[in-house]
Amino acid sequence: MRKLLTVIILFTGFLCSGIMAADQDLRPVTHEDVWLMQRLGSPVVSPDGTRAVVSVSQPSYEKDETHSDLWLLAVDGSSAPIQLTTTRQAEGGVAWNPDGSMIAFTSKRADDDASQVYLLNMAGPGEAYAITDISTGAGNPVWSPDGSHIAYESRVYPGMADDEANKAEKKSRDKSDINISVYENFPVRQWDHWRDDRESHLFVQEARSGAEVKDLLFGSKLLDEVGFAGRPTRSGDTLNAVWSPDGKSLVFNATTNLTDAAHARVIYHLYRVPVGGGEPEQLTESPDWSCYGPLFSNDGKNLYCDYKPENKEVYNLTQLARFDWTGKNVRHGPEILTASFDRSVGGVALSPDDQTVYMTAADAGRTRIFSMPAKGGEVMALDPESRGVYSGIQAAGDKLVASWQSAAVSPEVVRIDPSDGSHTAISRFNTERSASLDRPAYLEFWFESSKGRRIHNWLALPPGFDESKKYPLVLQIHGGPFSSSMDAGHVRWSAHLLAAPGYVVLMTDYTGSVGYGEQFSRNIRNDPLKTPGEELLEAAAEAVKRYPFIDGERQAATGASYGGHLVNWLQATTSHFKALVGHAGLVDLEGQYSSSDTVYNREIMNGGPAWGDSPVWREQSPSTYADRFSTPILLTVGEKDFRVPINQTLSAWTYVQRQQVPGRLLVFHDANHWVMKGAEARYYWQELHAWLAKHLIDKDQ
Repeated sequence: MRKLLTVIILFTGFLCSGIMAADQDLRPVTHEDVWLMQRLGSPVVSPDGTRAVVSVSQPSYEKDETHSDLWLLAVDGSSAPIQLTTTRQAEGGVAWNPDGSMIAFTSKRADDDASQVYLLNMAGPGEAYAITDISTGAGNPVWSPDGSHIAYESRVYPGMADDEANKAEKKSRDKSDINISVYENFPVRQWDHWRDDRESHLFVQEARSGAEVKDLLFGSKLLDEVGFAGRPTRSGDTLNAVWSPDGKSLVFNATTNLTDAAHARVIYHLYRVPVGGGEPEQLTESPDWSCYGPLFSNDGKNLYCDYKPENKEVYNLTQLARFDWTGKNVRHGPEILTASFDRSVGGVALSPDDQTVYMTAADAGRTRIFSMPAKGGEVMALDPESRGVYSGIQAAGDKLVASWQSAAVSPEVVRIDPSDGSHTAISRFNTERSASLDRPAYLEFWFESSKGRRIHNWLALPPGFDESKKYPLVLQIHGGPFSSSMDAGHVRWSAHLLAAPGYVVLMTDYTGSVGYGEQFSRNIRNDPLKTPGEELLEAAAEAVKRYPFIDGERQAATGASYGGHLVNWLQATTSHFKALVGHAGLVDLEGQYSSSDTVYNREIMNGGPAWGDSPVWREQSPSTYADRFSTPILLTVGEKDFRVPINQTLSAWTYVQRQQVPGRLLVFHDANHWVMKGAEARYYWQELHAWLAKHLIDKDQ
């Protein structure tokens, strides 16, 4: 009954969504609106292009009350979405079998000790059932070309020949009274956890319960490499395996020099391993570039991958490379299809006839869809004027399917017409909650900085905006730095939520931001904070000059991660602002470098190691100018943050207290780089709004 009722409500919203906004008064955005908005995964399109499965999470402030389920959408939008699963446990790794009769996905259900691979018959009715029972968990399932087998990944203990051995090893470690980590190499931490010695292995079995399981990497010389690992994820790493067109082998990405990460670039190559077992064959071997995320063309004649030069530049574009697979030898190097495209390639999809490549790329504060001939040629935007952010594109017959959102429209799944780039929503998961929200589209402006660079900016307007009134200005500084302020909503850093009490919010893509060409991003090398800080002040001055509704006498700045670095830089170099709010920001370049989970990129950024002759380490550390700290500041940090470790915020707090600057410190003991518990995130925003109100709101108004 729950499933049927949900579908009826959703379909009613689908039909009536155009009426609701007109009939309701718009109101300011609250944290509940941001946090409880349903969150959509990337759609996965069926082989015939008529259907798509998407994961939909329904967040909650209550512990264990978040629901995450799979939904089935008709690509042509002719019917209401159908809820496929009704469990609280999240599903991931959705993959259709070749004939479209079944999907595989991963989930950790009530009786599972770890995530397993489940199958669901799409002809229905029926329940999903597990086909794996591996103690170390299964992830990223992929079907063989004939649909008879499934490959998947699992992080296993080194030297364990089978699952019984892994179970015994896990039991032994769990029973030990010694809680200690021992290391001989770098890195030792990753994101929010201490690294262990488990390895990502590739497994294959028939697509049925009880089938014999084969570990394709066990006993290989590849695993003997101390620096072996897949591409990093938030929780571990992934091999991104795909089946070869003939179904006789799997191609995956891996590195063998992860342990060089403290002093060199980590290089990723493609490997091929036979399904029957045997030593993996290294397919790419250049020390000058990485290749990862393999993708075969539909006809099996070409192999594509993400390609990135590995050099001492601070930033390199991710490009799209193609190899001829007919000879099954790719060592001679790829053809770089996007060599003339001055943007970093994101998601990639191939047209069914393999004639066209579609890709997403950040472009001036949007993520647009581009196309190019598969044989090479000019890269063109489907819609050069598109707003918002597209993600997870997939081909669906002669159309495309993707997730899309903008600053004014919540995430939905859309169908895109490649002929003109127009899109049509095929879901309405967030329509009802969004209809009453006062979220005007961002205003946009450019200006030329003092260094002659064109700088892009967004302005988020407050609810009930009246251009005859005067509003305080709050800068929202994006992290990265190789990121952008996007025309989209944001669960953690919502510009509309920041603007809700009555502020104009300014988002500036300072030097180093992406979507403006490779050189614009590279310009931040040896200049990590000074020029971006100057550009933020210049952007604020430009906004005040252009827009009479901004009160230039009442300004504040907020930022997180790299944005938090810049908040501390502004604290050290200007008294321009009435208040500052910084989350997870560094205060000392050397301190961040020596304690973060990533290291070498910081050497490149700052002109060499901290003990070298580069003046950047001292000249662009906010701590160097701690005697100038004077602006009231709210500092926040997650104790489990290993990217910008807590020592940086504690040091900043010490300087603030030493200089007797008004301040407030929030330490979220269970948080990592992000505050992602709903109740804690709401508390953060309550504190932020109270802090800004204290310093920006004119009590006489």
